Amino acid sequence: MTGKNNAAVPKEASFEEAMRELETIVARMDDGSLTLEDSLAAYKRGAELVRRCQEALEAVREQVQILDGEMLKPAGELFAERSADAG
Repeated sequence: MTGKNNAAVPKEASFEEAMRELETIVARMDDGSLTLEDSLAAYKRGAELVRRCQEALEAVREQVQILDGEMLKPAGELFAERSADAG
């Protein structure tokens, strides 16, 4: 890709930074101003950013599951356990 948006988001970039770059890439691709070569480079970069965002979301999901522990059980199981404890 040409222009100032060619700078890569560092590997340690936040989820929000990666999303902002992805939004910029999508907008540039949508406006039709990119050459075929630049469109391909933008697509590749976008795919990398999507993958990074998905990995970040998965890591957060796993952390939430660990923090919530028993609270992630289906509601029916929680009510059954509480009823058994009460009785």
